[in-house]
Amino acid sequence: MKVKLSFFSSYPAPIRIASFLLILALLWLPYGALIYFFIADENQQTILAMVPLAIGFFIVIPFWSKYVHNQSQVYRHYGLEFTSRNGIELLQGISIGLISILFLFSLQAILGWVIWQQTDTFLLKIVLEGAITGLGVAVAEEVVFRGWILDELERDYRHLIVVWTVAIIFAISHFIRPLPEVIKTSPQFLGLLLLGLICVWAKYSCRGRLGLSIGIHGGLVWGYYIVDIGNLTEYTRKVPIWLTGVNDNPLAGVIGLLCLSILALWMKLRVGNKFYIKKQDAEGKKQSR
Repeated sequence: MKVKLSFFSSYPAPIRIASFLLILALLWLPYGALIYFFIADENQQTILAMVPLAIGFFIVIPFWSKYVHNQSQVYRHYGLEFTSRNGIELLQGISIGLISILFLFSLQAILGWVIWQQTDTFLLKIVLEGAITGLGVAVAEEVVFRGWILDELERDYRHLIVVWTVAIIFAISHFIRPLPEVIKTSPQFLGLLLLGLICVWAKYSCRGRLGLSIGIHGGLVWGYYIVDIGNLTEYTRKVPIWLTGVNDNPLAGVIGLLCLSILALWMKLRVGNKFYIKKQDAEGKKQSR
């Protein structure tokens, strides 16, 4: 298998990424076909199809990394470390994400754009569901985008190109859906782009560890899940929706983009010259050999 896959390492990053996705799709296709043939409900189709696809990624990627890049311990290489330091950064990120959501809706409440309201649902259940959903989504997406894709691009391109390319791919990937749905959710693009930048810079600020990125991403999803599914707020409609968010999604509104921009600036300042220093040190060691 090593002979059959090692030639991929000489290909440009876009071809390597596309090749891996093709391999993963071919492995998943028989199962996916059964799901779409026997399950009529679109929501069930998505859940039953995407979960195994994500699991398949986590199973296949170690083989890809080992036999294409001769890289062992792939998850540690991507920054998914099971260390106390990464755990602390994970908790810090979750706190940042939750506080950001609380600040966003509290600011809108102060401005009179939303009203806090009591919920008829069992809030503890919503909180637990949000934690599982938020952290599950965050781990999967951070390993894929800030782990695998980031690593593939870093092998071929400069830092600035890598950062923006990963963020753009991350944003575009959320629009792989029917055209009417793409048009409806298109205002979210800029917010997703900012979130992609936040998570890349969060990883670099922690010298490649993913804890902070996963925490921020998961905390934002978790916090919004609680507010949205728990029906904790109601929009007053006193201002245009482009301020509060198209389709009541903060990612598609000016106020949400402002909050994400502040968070992105903070993460960028945390990075400073760490990436460049690390890269220069590595190059210096190569030259000294």
